[in-house]
Amino acid sequence: MSSDSSSPQSSMVINEAVKTLREGGLVAFPTETVYGLGADAKNPDAIKKIFTAKGRPSNHPLIVHLAAPDQFDQAQIDWVPVLAPWARDLSEDALKLINAFWPGPLTLVFKKDKSVLTELTGGQDTVAIRAPAHQIAQELLRKFNGGVVAPSANRFGKVSPTSAADVRNEFEGILELMILDGGDCEVGIESTIIDLSSGDRAVLLRPGLITPSEILAKTGIKVHLPGESSISDEAADLPRVSGSLRAHYAPNTPLRMYAPGMVLDALSEFPDTKSRVAVAVWDSDSSLGDDGHPSVYFEEVIIPSDSVTLASRLYRSLRDLDQQGWDLILFPEPPAGEEWDGVRDRLQRASFGSGPSSSSHANS
Repeated sequence: MSSDSSSPQSSMVINEAVKTLREGGLVAFPTETVYGLGADAKNPDAIKKIFTAKGRPSNHPLIVHLAAPDQFDQAQIDWVPVLAPWARDLSEDALKLINAFWPGPLTLVFKKDKSVLTELTGGQDTVAIRAPAHQIAQELLRKFNGGVVAPSANRFGKVSPTSAADVRNEFEGILELMILDGGDCEVGIESTIIDLSSGDRAVLLRPGLITPSEILAKTGIKVHLPGESSISDEAADLPRVSGSLRAHYAPNTPLRMYAPGMVLDALSEFPDTKSRVAVAVWDSDSSLGDDGHPSVYFEEVIIPSDSVTLASRLYRSLRDLDQQGWDLILFPEPPAGEEWDGVRDRLQRASFGSGPSSSSHANS
C-alpha cells in the first residue's frame, strides 16, 4: 500500500512527510540521482525498517542526507555547524569539496562522531554524508531539521528507481510507504563517493557523475583510485560503502555486455538463453542489419552515446527492458575514459547480478 501525491511541493505534503519521519516511518523521496527510501538517521528502529523493507544486509552502510543551510546574504555557506553532529576531523580539503559540489551528487566519507548510530554505518567508525540537490529533497530535509538516511528506494540489489512509479512497482502490496513524486531524476545514477576518513588523502570508492578530473580542476585535490600503488597496501582498510558489492543494480533478465563490433559473438556466447534478445546500440552506430544469429530474434534498442545522457536514462532503460519479456539483454561496453566510469560500474555490477537467480548473487 502506498500513499502518493501529485503536488509534492505543497507545504502540506512536505509537512506530512516530516511528521512520518519523526514518527519513525519511511518516506520515499526524489533526489537528483535516484529516489531514496528515507528514515530518521537518529532512530534505530526506523533504520531497521529500511534494512527489512529492502532485504539489505545489516553491515551494508547507509548515507546520511543533510539540508544545505539557508544562505541569506552569505557569499559562502558555512557547512561546519551542519556537519558537526555527524563527522569529526573536517579537513581543509573536505571543506573545499563541500563548497565546490554541495548540494549535489557527491558523497563524502568521514570519521564519524561518537553519537552516530552504528546501525547506519554498518558497524564502522566512518559515516557517509551528502546534501542532495533536488528541490523537494532539500525542502524535506530543511523542514525535518535533521539527518535522513536514504538508500535507493528498491529491493536490495535490484535496479535503482528514477521515478515515483518505479518505487510503487517495487513496494506496492509489500510496504506502507509515503512517496513524494518529484518527476524523473536528472542524474540517474548514484552519487560519486570519496573517502576522506584517512585524513591525508581522498580516495574514490564509487564513480559517478562527478569525476576525479572535475574535482582536480575545481578544487586542486587529487583523488586517488583504490588500485593505485600508493594506497594498495591499505586498500583492505577502506570503508565499505553503498553500491560496492559485486552484484548490484540488477534486472531479472540476464544482462551481458559486448565489445565493439562483437554482437554476433555475444549472441553465440550464451547458448543457454532462449531466442528473444534486446540489443542496445549506440545512436551513433549504424544498424546491426538482418544478418543475425540464425536461432535468435533480436531487436535493436537505441541508446545515447553521450555518457551524461545515458546515465540519466540507464536505469529507466533496464527497467523497461526487464518488463518486456526478453530472454537476454545485451549492452555495448562503454568507451574508455573516466566520464564513463559511473555507467561502466553500474553495468558491470548489473551484469554480474542479473538473471532469475540474481537475488542469490546480491550478497556475493
